[in-house]
Amino acid sequence: MELRIQGISKTYPGGVQALNGISLTLGKGMFGLLGPNGAGKSTLMRTIATLQDPDEGSIHFNGIDVLREKRELRKRLGYLPQEFGFYPNLNAELILDHFATLKGIVKAGERKETVRSLLQQTNLYEVRGKRVGGFSGGMKQRLGIAVALLGNPELIIVDEPTAGLDPIERNRFLNLLSEIGENVVVILSTHIVADVRELCPQMAIIAAGRLVFTGSPQEAIDAIQGKIWKTVVAKTELARFQSDFDIISTRLVAGRPVIHVFSEQQPGEQFSPVESELEDVYFHQIHQGSEAA
Repeated sequence: MELRIQGISKTYPGGVQALNGISLTLGKGMFGLLGPNGAGKSTLMRTIATLQDPDEGSIHFNGIDVLREKRELRKRLGYLPQEFGFYPNLNAELILDHFATLKGIVKAGERKETVRSLLQQTNLYEVRGKRVGGFSGGMKQRLGIAVALLGNPELIIVDEPTAGLDPIERNRFLNLLSEIGENVVVILSTHIVADVRELCPQMAIIAAGRLVFTGSPQEAIDAIQGKIWKTVVAKTELARFQSDFDIISTRLVAGRPVIHVFSEQQPGEQFSPVESELEDVYFHQIHQGSEAA
């Protein structure tokens, strides 16, 4: 099972280049696509999901030419977009039954069993008769993934699925994704570093429409180990430090800026080494990618 993306580029009217020569090969399991808002993640996800065409490039999934055989890909696809909605006055069971019919499950008995199984898998069975308008954000996301799972898809795309969820709902949703990702290709597109760190054995980082890193989270961390340094500065001194050092992130702690700097060697006596984390990788790669754009 393999998804192969080669040389995908997309420029929108007005000259905004959303994707620039994206090439990736994904196998079975969870794959994390990290990037800030506006980096091109959603454009790439919509392109893989056959919702828009690229200007150039190709996509193949298990022998299917995705850009030429869109109907064949859609038979094998489960897609949870960043923004979606349900009729608020309908309940979860009716909504799933409706989408199951659209997915081609026409036999009433088979459809009923499929809906029941998915409601249980997404921990929504006990609230199956409740109006969706009264669902929490996490419950709506779980219903969304239940819809995406109809038809036993081989490729699942989830775009920013945990944005806005509280910690309990986020953990519940990530656990569900982890279970799903054992036997199919799952692409998790997000700007939340922790989601990728906790779930994905392989990942990529996209910035300004370009891939700036591909590999495992640990490989990414190892590449910058010993090169991240931190110090606390006065707010009045922050501008000077920004001009003198390669600052990758700034965070206020007790009202004072704590800066992380990328440097091959200790940049000054006041800097102390930092045990690198995936978040440092993300900030460094985004910073580098933005400068190269």
